[in-house]
Amino acid sequence: MVTETFGALGSEAEFTREMLTSGATQIRKANYASQGTYFQSFTSLSTGLERIGKLCLMLDHCIDHDGRFPDASYMKDEICHKIVVIYGKSTSVIARRSVRMRFLQNLEDPIHQGILTVLSEFAQGDRYCNINLLVGKRRSDPIASWFKQVDGPLYESCVTQKSKEAIRRNSATVAGLPAPYALVRHTSETGSDITNVEEASYRTGMWEAVAPYRQLYVLQVIRYWVELLYSLEDLAMKAGNQDVPCFGEMFAPFYNPNSYFRTRKTWDHP
Repeated sequence: MVTETFGALGSEAEFTREMLTSGATQIRKANYASQGTYFQSFTSLSTGLERIGKLCLMLDHCIDHDGRFPDASYMKDEICHKIVVIYGKSTSVIARRSVRMRFLQNLEDPIHQGILTVLSEFAQGDRYCNINLLVGKRRSDPIASWFKQVDGPLYESCVTQKSKEAIRRNSATVAGLPAPYALVRHTSETGSDITNVEEASYRTGMWEAVAPYRQLYVLQVIRYWVELLYSLEDLAMKAGNQDVPCFGEMFAPFYNPNSYFRTRKTWDHP
């Protein structure tokens, strides 16, 4: 018999998975010329990571409290939409329960931390950055933050010098081609104007070089909580809690090595 708790956990996991697959797909597509795609991805990823992290914390609580989950005030007031807080509490769970992760034991890498920070701030209010500007509130641009904390470091650390030189060379070549009617009007990720073909070509080359690494690091963040959820699911079942569904089936694509992650560009379909 399917209990109400079992159904709620299953539905929450299904919704969370769909948000994460959408976000992981869109983050590879976003660039200066389609900045709305950043917001689509950030919305899905921040929602999905918050929810899978909360599922982990709720399971951790129910293991020690005879199947009872934490109250609403704890989830709303102490945790809210703060993904960085959820991460901190998740690391405490891993340490307290001596969980040995198969892949990453933590997300202390600066780029992982950048992803968590940007998405946490996005969830807490940066998603309204343009409205905040209009109504006189503090404005923090999540796309600019992502570029500075994630894409920039990825470009410097993951893209080879040979590829960087090729991107520069190609953009200079494009700029030298006859283009009397070429008109470029874009805004970069950091808010500066892009008004010439060379800069647009360079930004495109940079995005193409960074996009696979950007997606890989996001998938590693997702996998961290998927792996923790698996461990807590196992502990909950061993403790006699039969209301916990098999999360392993729902999040199976995310429980894979980096070599598999690199073979997929899209995640929002089987």
